[in-house]
This record gives sequence, C-alpha cells and structure tokens, in this order.
Amino acid sequence: MLKLAALMAVVSLMQAADIRLGIVGTDTSHVTEFTKVLNDPGSPDYVPGARVVAAYKGGSKDVENSATRIDKFTAELRDKWKVEFYSDINTLCKHVDAVLLESVDGRVHLEQVKPILAAHKPVFIDKPLAATLADAREIARLAKEANVPWFSASSLRFGELGTSMKFNDALGVTTWGPGPTEPHHQLEYSWYAIHPIELLYTLMGPGCEQVTAMAGKDEDVIVGRWKDGRLGTVRTLRPYGTYGADVFRPKGVTQSKAKTQEGYGPLLVEIVKFFETKQPPVSNDETLEIFEFMDAAQRSKAAGGVAMKLR
Repeated sequence: MLKLAALMAVVSLMQAADIRLGIVGTDTSHVTEFTKVLNDPGSPDYVPGARVVAAYKGGSKDVENSATRIDKFTAELRDKWKVEFYSDINTLCKHVDAVLLESVDGRVHLEQVKPILAAHKPVFIDKPLAATLADAREIARLAKEANVPWFSASSLRFGELGTSMKFNDALGVTTWGPGPTEPHHQLEYSWYAIHPIELLYTLMGPGCEQVTAMAGKDEDVIVGRWKDGRLGTVRTLRPYGTYGADVFRPKGVTQSKAKTQEGYGPLLVEIVKFFETKQPPVSNDETLEIFEFMDAAQRSKAAGGVAMKLR
C-alpha cells in the first residue's frame, strides 16, 4: 500500500508540473486524439509534459464537419477525460498556460485567437491557420504586435513522410494527398490540400516565387518554381485517399510508400516543446509563404493555368 501511495504521489507531482492546456473548438477528432496522447500515460503514443484541462466548445453550424461531430467530441472530452468547459475564451485563458486552437473552421480562427493573444498565451493553431491569406497575415501581425509565440503545422511535417523523405540534395519534389474542398473556405486549398502542400514545403524548404495550377477531373496539379530553379509539384486528389512523395535526386528518384495518415505523436512532441521553449519549430514566415503559395495557386487555377507570382 505504501508503494502504491508513493507511486500515486509521484504521478500527482508530475501532473502538477505539466503545462496546462486549453482547447478552443471541439469540433474535430484532433481534440480527442490529442487529449488521449497527452493525458493518458498508458497510450502507446503518450507524450509527457502537458495536459488538456480546459476547453471552449465553439462550433460552426454551416460547416457539416463541425455541426455533425461537435457534440460527440465534446461529450468525450467532458465525460472520459474530465476536461472543464468554459463559456468563453477569455475565462478559459485564466485557467491554462497555453492554448490549442482546434476549431475545424478556419474562418473563425482570427476572432478566436484575439482573446488568446490578449491573454498572452502561446498558441498552436491547427489546420487551417485561416480561410484566407488576409486572415493568416492578420493573425501573424497581431501575434507579433502582442509578442505572443505561435505556430501552425500539418502532422505530415513531423511524421515519417516529412522526416524520412527530406534530403539535402533534392533537385525537385512531387507530393500528393487528399484535396477535397469546403464551400465556406475562400482559399479552397487551405481546407485539406494544405497537408500535401505543407509536405512539399517540408521537403523543398521555402523560396517559391511562381505557381501554376490546373484543374483535372478528380485532381488539381500545382507546380511551383523556386528561386533557385527547382520545381515542386503537388497533386491534390479527390476524394480522400493516400499521401506520398517522390524526391528527385542527382543519382535517382527516392519514392515513398503511400500512407493513409500519420500519427499525432511526433506533432505533439513538437507542440509540447514549443510551449516549453516558446520557439516555433516552423518559422511563421514559412507558414505565411505556404498561404501565399495556395493563394497564387488558386489565382492561377481561376485564370486557366496562367503562372502567378506569390504576393
């Protein structure tokens, strides 16, 4: 009994030292998956150092992926993980050290991040950072003005594809992945195609200057020209399917296996480290360039494939 009591005391001390996290927006499966990885030491993907303790429900009635799933995820957080819910973001921020902005609807991120920045809480903003390039830039501007660290990233960046397929001698890269759209997101590639696009940036690095995009029957093909002359291609596939990459190198092509998804453990390791150090693992400038890339691609597609400069 003494040994058990001692063990429970150690666990209690460890939990007390954990970073207290609040979730804003409980309308995505990420909120329950992230909470399991962070709060359950018995999980095979367990990441120590932070715990989800609070949440704000949010939700968007006109987005099907939000309206049809939010009650299920909210119930699991409340009943299984004993997460405390608050009626507004301002109150939530008083009870946490950092925030996971998880709302599936990118349109609401700008307004939801404002009270988080006002409370000076470091924040991870899940995909999509925003629904427009203008909103993405405004989020970055406000965070810089408030001196609050933030970052946004796809789990593909830190998973097997993003790490095993990254080579210093890459001459060019092709990535592919799901590219369904959501009618309320003005920047259509931000909804789901952002994953293979961010994978392209993970393997190529920043520095794209021009983009051409063409729509096909069940896919869009986007080609970016980097300042050093390299070409990067993304195929955004409809409907949902696999992810993968081909990296063109001086002595041949390295091809990945097709993957249906990546686990969240590696991303959450980076998130916890970010909340500890306040240093984003992806520069804010690169995140904004990804949005400029998507904006240029959409303008090119609308113009029938005319090359567009990033703006």
